[in-house]
Amino acid sequence: MAKSILITNIEELVGLHQSDAVLRGLQLANLPVLRKAFLVIEDQEIAEVGTMDALDLNHFKGSHIIDASGKFVLPGWCDSHTHLVFAASREEEFVDKIKGRSYQEIAAKGGGILNSARKVEEASEETLFTASYNRLQEISKLGTTTVEIKSGYGLSVEAELKMLRVIKKLKERSSLQIKATFLGAHAYPSAYKENHAAYIKLITDEMLPVIASEKLADFIDVFCEEGFFSPQETEQICLAGKSMGLPAKIHGNQLHLSNGVQTAVKLKAISVDHLETMDAASITCLAQSDTIGTLLPNAAFFLRMTDPPARALIEAGAAIALATDYNPGSAPSGNMNFVVSQACIRMRMLPEEAINAATINGACALQLQNRCGSIRSGKRADLIITRPISSLAYLPYAFGDSCVEQVLIGGMPIL
Repeated sequence: MAKSILITNIEELVGLHQSDAVLRGLQLANLPVLRKAFLVIEDQEIAEVGTMDALDLNHFKGSHIIDASGKFVLPGWCDSHTHLVFAASREEEFVDKIKGRSYQEIAAKGGGILNSARKVEEASEETLFTASYNRLQEISKLGTTTVEIKSGYGLSVEAELKMLRVIKKLKERSSLQIKATFLGAHAYPSAYKENHAAYIKLITDEMLPVIASEKLADFIDVFCEEGFFSPQETEQICLAGKSMGLPAKIHGNQLHLSNGVQTAVKLKAISVDHLETMDAASITCLAQSDTIGTLLPNAAFFLRMTDPPARALIEAGAAIALATDYNPGSAPSGNMNFVVSQACIRMRMLPEEAINAATINGACALQLQNRCGSIRSGKRADLIITRPISSLAYLPYAFGDSCVEQVLIGGMPIL
């Protein structure tokens, strides 16, 4: 048995939720902390927490001790929405956006999702794996310990399966907890632009059976948006996925009032993600459901769009999570620290709300709340140790600095 790890003199131990339930509405501001604390790790899991005045060091002779004087310890970030497997960056489209071209205009001339799809099709599985593994290493150093990764830059049977097999290999090789999402319905390939039914049949009859037999995905996702997949098409694809054991996670209400929220709620989707374009009916619908609204401020920032209405959603009683949307076209950053800062600065979320949305609620959006997202005995020891900071609010306040000094995944330091 590996020797235990003892973290001592923690200024604040953050996120000691006793329940794994998703936090809704005003509950989101409830972030339990323990001051002047210690934490014990055994066999990759949190074994014990308490205050320093109750610690008997004689019980921990031979343990590896980490002195966290002046430092905060939090659960690792749970990034519940990424497109981290991609073949190449798209900075040429970034310049197009600066020149004033819209998302739709760039897509119409062969850019956007179809651009990434061409590059994925050309890349070998090994090339995709190496690039994606390196991205995982980068985000883990920034505090992300659990991550969802979507396909969706394949858009053909062979390329979608290639992406999902890369994600499966990442699960096997990486220490991060990873969930895979099948997003074959990300856009219509050019050959199927006028024949939606044929592409949907390709998804349901050719892609999904292989995905199910090889256990390549944990969820299914659809881009429910004008010019992409209609609510009816979204429902058809998600029901096919559900029949093969894949719960739904839906892209919705990014560019238009696309009925993505209502469709997600009707399908009892785990989450509906984006929500830059919302009205009172959509907010009420989401708040009265069990579906989590995942907000992606990186995308709104990068595309210069209106931010998701976080305060209205919270005040209506909705459950919300935060994620990066890490992708080469509209959110080329996997830095969850910046997401938490943006949530506070631009969406007026309290630091406690943003941290909960990026930890326990993100874990709930991946159905991993029993393993991560909070500090509790029996959960995996996925932890962020900050450098010495003055308060919890300093984390989002210091948006240009990295307050992350050390990251532990399963109790093991990331170097």
